[in-house]
Amino acid sequence: MTPETASGIAAPAGIDAPRRATVGFMLGHPARWIALGFGSGLAPFAPGTVGTLWSWVSFLVLDRFLGAGGWGLLLALSLPVGWWACTRTAGDLGMADPGQIVWDEIVAFWLVLWILLPAGFWAQVAAFVLFRYFDAAKPGPVGWADRLYKDRPSGWARGWGILFDDLLAAGCTLLVIAGVVALWRAV
Repeated sequence: MTPETASGIAAPAGIDAPRRATVGFMLGHPARWIALGFGSGLAPFAPGTVGTLWSWVSFLVLDRFLGAGGWGLLLALSLPVGWWACTRTAGDLGMADPGQIVWDEIVAFWLVLWILLPAGFWAQVAAFVLFRYFDAAKPGPVGWADRLYKDRPSGWARGWGILFDDLLAAGCTLLVIAGVVALWRAV
């Protein structure tokens, strides 16, 4: 009997079927805690949005203790640690880019907020909406980055791909905001 994938199609012989992320799964390894956004990726609906909300709230809490240099250091450390955690967790789940992995959203939105703040609440809301649009709809370069690593064998390249498209979504978010600000100032 061969294991079945989530779609009900039998997995090829010798390949484990994809697993479902649960609290028990997350507790099984520190990489899973990180990749699953300390549980925010376990949300039953829209885990990427929940992970981005967790990112926003955690940024506001951590920002009280971290200056610009502290954020720079945290982001610089979060990328390689997240790369490792996402690579490991995706491999453990048996999927290229599981929706439950939200560390990519967390780090990318931290980056947006780090550059954007001290913007007001409504500017943060706009950044959240734009980031979620670019991350979910994957227009242009974000879609290209998402497809670029999906067909790679599991491993470090695919783990980097999990992060890369969200970093491009963050860049697109910041470009749109910069364009709107430039137009506003020009009027």
